[in-house]
Amino acid sequence: MPFKNIVIGVLREIMSGEKRVSVIPETAREFIKNGARVLVETGAGEGAFIYDKDYIAAGAEIASGAEEVYSKGNVFLKVKEPLFNKSLDKHEAELFPRKSLLISFLHPANNLNHEMVEILAEREIISFTLDSVPRISRAQKIDALTSMSTVAGYKAVTFAADNLGHFIPMMPTAFGIINPAQFLVIGTGVVGLQSVATAKRFGAKVKTLDIRPEANEQARSLGVEVIPFDVPEKLAIGEGGYAQRLPDEWYEKERKVLAPHVENSDVIILTALIPGHIAPTLIDESMVKKMKKGSVIIDVAVDQGGNCLLSSPGENQYYNGVLISSIANIPAKLALDSTWMFAKNIMHFVHYVVKDGNINTDSNDEVVREMLVTIDGKIVHKGTLEAMKKNDMSVKKPH
Repeated sequence: MPFKNIVIGVLREIMSGEKRVSVIPETAREFIKNGARVLVETGAGEGAFIYDKDYIAAGAEIASGAEEVYSKGNVFLKVKEPLFNKSLDKHEAELFPRKSLLISFLHPANNLNHEMVEILAEREIISFTLDSVPRISRAQKIDALTSMSTVAGYKAVTFAADNLGHFIPMMPTAFGIINPAQFLVIGTGVVGLQSVATAKRFGAKVKTLDIRPEANEQARSLGVEVIPFDVPEKLAIGEGGYAQRLPDEWYEKERKVLAPHVENSDVIILTALIPGHIAPTLIDESMVKKMKKGSVIIDVAVDQGGNCLLSSPGENQYYNGVLISSIANIPAKLALDSTWMFAKNIMHFVHYVVKDGNINTDSNDEVVREMLVTIDGKIVHKGTLEAMKKNDMSVKKPH
């Protein structure tokens, strides 16, 4: 059986506000049918309205606490990256058994997660990150980033609507017309396009900017104004049609193009990501200072460092009267649908990477190569190594 000798550990997520869970009863049955044991920490699914009795009915076992899951599991499925567990007074990365397998959104290129990645490497954990799934046809069912991006794009707009001090649609009143809110969406991949579509449904006037011609065409098809910014295609587009990191001078040009549009926007949705890499800074302090008071910035890219220089991961804060929202787990706000999609994605990836109880770590496999973060005591993820090197150079640079 493909999952013989596999004990899948399902932990209750400890990130503040995280309601999702990595395994649902439906996928637990699939794992068990294929030879695995599934051990679920008590209460792990409650945020998504899945209870211990539901897992038991599917054939899973319930652990009394996280310690039991760590002690018995050898394959660990998580939604978010390991964090410091205050109740156990240890970092989650230190609790995985040596040489076990971890699959999660690790966001390893983010500077805040480098220490965690180093711990995983030291413990010889084989870890895969779901934010680096290559955009190829055979990887569609495991593309959790796309699944969660759909949720994030929708919820980013609804959160902005809740916090904006204006109507979003044009509103006739006894005293005249209130103009529609001005939305600026930067990055029109899956998150951005869903944000555009949702903002349009709300009645907003929407502008977008993306460095990829195809993404701009998709935005135009939704009836929005695309801000002109021509980047050589060989610089802008990476493998699978994703944006790739630009030289720093091009980001300076992009900020200059964006500046007047930022100043006139009521809501800015930031979604510009380079898979597996730190997110580019597209809005700096001087740009935020010129925004209208009461405006809102939603930085969806915060898991990978954020597109706004002032973003503070996991927090909502006001700067000069502008709300900068940097909530790190937006999909958790739509826990039912996002959990269902995520659990399906991660189940398909386990099927892909585990065969007859053995883990596929063949670097000739594009999916494995792009998603693998640590193995044999080493960090092997390209984007993480680049970010660590850049961070190390900035620390050593004389001031």
